[in-house]
This record gives sequence, C-alpha cells and structure tokens, in this order.
Amino acid sequence: MPEFLTLLPPDQARDKLLSHLSPRTVDSVSIDVSSALGRITAADVFAPHPLPDFQRTTVDGYAVRAKDTFGATDSLPAYLSLIGEVPMGDSPSFEIGAGQCALIHTGGMLPNGADAVVMIEYTQQTSEVSKDLGGLSREIEIFKSVADGENLIRIGEDVAQNQLVIPKGTQIRPAEIGGLMALGFVSVAVMKKPVVGLISTGDEVIDPAQTPRPGQVRDINSYTLGALVEKSGGVAVRYGIFSDNFQILKEAAAKALSECDVVIITAGSSASTRDMTAEVIRQLGEPGVLVHGINTRPGKPTILGVCDGKAMIGLPGNPVSALVNGYLFVVPVIEKLLGALPKPKATVQAKLTVNLPSQAGREDWWPVRLLPSPSGRGQGEGFSADPIFGKSNLIFTLASADGLLRIHPDATGLSAGEMVEVVLI
Repeated sequence: MPEFLTLLPPDQARDKLLSHLSPRTVDSVSIDVSSALGRITAADVFAPHPLPDFQRTTVDGYAVRAKDTFGATDSLPAYLSLIGEVPMGDSPSFEIGAGQCALIHTGGMLPNGADAVVMIEYTQQTSEVSKDLGGLSREIEIFKSVADGENLIRIGEDVAQNQLVIPKGTQIRPAEIGGLMALGFVSVAVMKKPVVGLISTGDEVIDPAQTPRPGQVRDINSYTLGALVEKSGGVAVRYGIFSDNFQILKEAAAKALSECDVVIITAGSSASTRDMTAEVIRQLGEPGVLVHGINTRPGKPTILGVCDGKAMIGLPGNPVSALVNGYLFVVPVIEKLLGALPKPKATVQAKLTVNLPSQAGREDWWPVRLLPSPSGRGQGEGFSADPIFGKSNLIFTLASADGLLRIHPDATGLSAGEMVEVVLI
C-alpha cells in the first residue's frame, strides 16, 4: 500500500493522530470523592472558603503575644501567666492579654490576642501564685522567644477563598482527595471514561481458555491492551476474535465504532496481502487512514486512523509490538479524550550494561530490567539498565521488564556505561 512506503517517526505520527481528535466537552459525571482516585476532573474546582478558616497551631505549646517573649533565653526566661487551656474542636472563650498565655495543642484554634505559639519543649511550669483578680493561676517560664506568626497557620495560608485549587483536566491523586474533603466537597465532577473496543483477528488466534492445536496461539493482545486501557483511565470492551474475512471484520469494526470512542484492531496490520485493517478503516469513515507504518522497532506496521471523529488503531499481532505501541499511541489518545493536562512520564536515569545497536533513522524501544547499581546512589548511578533481548512475539520479554529504553533515530546505538533514561512501565 502506498501509505506504507513513507514511514513516519512515532512523535510525528502521534501528533497527526491527536490533531484529528478533540477532548469530549459534555461527557462528565459526578462521583463520590472517596471513589475518584485516578479520575480526571471535568471542571475547575474553586475553594468555597479559606483553608484554614481559623488560625491554628502546628505544635503543642503555649499561645502567646510574640512581643512578650522577646529576649527570652535559658538564663533569662520570660514569665507569663497561664490563664487557661484551648479546647480542641471549639473556640476559646478567653483572650490573651499582656503577660498572659494559654496551653494549646496541635491543631487548636488560636485565642484572640495571641499571635504566636511557644513549643512546650521551651517552657516550664512554676508554682501557683495569687492574682489581683482573685483565684489561682500558674506561672510559665519561657526559655525561647518566638516571632509573630511562628508555629501557627494563618487564615487562608493553605488556600484563599475562591482560589483555583484543582484545574480541569487534573488526575486526582490522594492529595487532591484530601484537599477536596478539607474544603467540604464530598462529590466531584469527573470525565466519563472513554470506551475502547478491542478486536482480535487471525484464523490462528483462539480464546485463552482453549487448548491450542498445532499452529494456533492464544489471544494475548486484547487482554494486555485491555489492561493498559483500564490503567490509563478508559473502559475496555472485548469484541472477540474474528477470522481473516474482510466482511466479517468490517461488520465487527463498524459495531465497535458505533458503541465505542476508540477501536483497536490487532493482528491485521502486517504488510501482507492478508492485511485488511487499513481498508476497513478507509471504508468506515473520514478521513480514514492517516498513517500506515511507523519508523520504529517494534511496531513498524502500526496503522493510525480516524473515522468521523473516532480513533481507529491497527496494531501488530506480535504481543510486544502491540503493547509497546499501545504505550506510544493508545495511552495518548485516551488522555486526549479525557482532556487530561500534560504530565511528565515516570522515568529514571540508569547506566546501560551492554552495547545496544540501532539503525540510523529508526527509533528503537528496548525493554530493560532495572538493577541496583553496585556503585550506589551517591554517584548518581542508582540503577543499571539491563536490556532484555527477545523477539516481538515473546510476551515474557516485556513481562520481565521494568521499563522501556528509547534509542533516538539519529543514533546508531548506545554504548555500555552510558547514562540513559528509562520510561517506567
């Protein structure tokens, strides 16, 4: 096919595919914050009130006026009168005046008049003494001065009222869940998960529960890619295994396209005459096939297309090729549909253990194990990257990998001992 004659670099191919897709603007749902881990926010979240909305202490100690402690040392302590204890979970009923202090516990609300807290480690109680107003009170020795605002959190120091706290497109982590709860949000609007249809093709492919006859292989790709889809924020729908029959494949793909946001077809993307995926994509919508062939290894025969606004991707049948290119193309499509904000890949620097050859002009991706480096982390060499050599139809070459190592198309290889960047998988 003529499209296969011009191989695009992966980055260029991915950009071309994504340029034809748009984030969904109305597909959102409100869910409990406690169940929102990993979901993508569908709208900006603003703080309805400042956080905290009262001054609170960060230590156990005594609430004071800072100027009453100035100059206090071990040899020349300041003496303050203890007038009470701040109740936890309630506002104090007294104010701090000149020469006074109050016992306060971490998280307690600062009494009016106080502007700092002395840590209890720098204080000592003396005997009870009589006061002019009657009653008894304790005298507190202060051995260290504090500055205005020391050991406390002021109103709005975390977030101000109406401040944008979580932008639209943010992936919700444990910290965001805590922040939402702190502001009183028990539900949050998130993007609906894109539905990704998975079609396996090939007369030789059978269900994993079956025992293969000679020449048959169990379906791997719909399960590895389905897991990748779920991990990336989508919903995987398996449509089954279909024979190498154009009409049957077209009908299955048309059904999946009508029910899903993305359709992935595996095994039907070789350059042989039995390849029907590209023609199916051409016939199911416009603009059809965008890229037929990626200048990378593994995964050269990957097909990228869009049918009436929905992505259709043809991946190689070899399990390693399919999964590596799933990382390169399927994950970015899901993130685009979710409207997710760009985020850096999880990577680690490691020292390459052996020489790796490569063909100039082609981007290579190698599965690698990460091994603790004998030289230790002190020299910035915490890990060694040990390439896993194997053919693209050997799934356990990838199952035993910690990450993927990219060899730039301008390079003819990498040398042993070279520091490389490994993308964690």
